[in-house]
Amino acid sequence: MELLLHLSELSAEPLHAQISRQIRAQILAERIAGDDSLPSIRALAREHRVSVITVQRAYEDLEREGLLRSRPGKGFFVVEIPGGAKREIAVRRLEEALGRLVAAAEAEGLAGAQIRAVFERVLRAKGSTR
Repeated sequence: MELLLHLSELSAEPLHAQISRQIRAQILAERIAGDDSLPSIRALAREHRVSVITVQRAYEDLEREGLLRSRPGKGFFVVEIPGGAKREIAVRRLEEALGRLVAAAEAEGLAGAQIRAVFERVLRAKGSTR
C-alpha cells in the first residue's frame, strides 16, 4: 500500500506528528480500511525521505491510540474499528482541539459570543456542508 502524505520540513509540527495526523485522518475517513497493512517503517521512511525513527514514532503513536497494531515479523496493520467508533474518535479529538483553542481565545480576552462568531465564519469560509 502506498500512503499519500504531504510532509513539510518548514512546518512547526514535527514530522512524526505530521505522519501520524495524516494517517489517522485517512483511517478515520475510511480511506484506509481495517486490517489493511501499512508500508514498512523503512519503506515509508525511504519513500518520504525521513528517518526510520520518525516513522517509528508516528506508528507507535497510532498504536497507542488504538488505530494500529503491530504483528511481529509482519508489520503494522489498521485496527478494525466500527464506523460509529471512528466518528466518536474524530469528535473527541475535535473537542480536545477546540477546548485548547477556546481556552487560548478566552485568555486573550475574547467572549463566548465572539469565539462562536469566529467559529461560524470559519465554517462558512470552508464551505462546510455536513
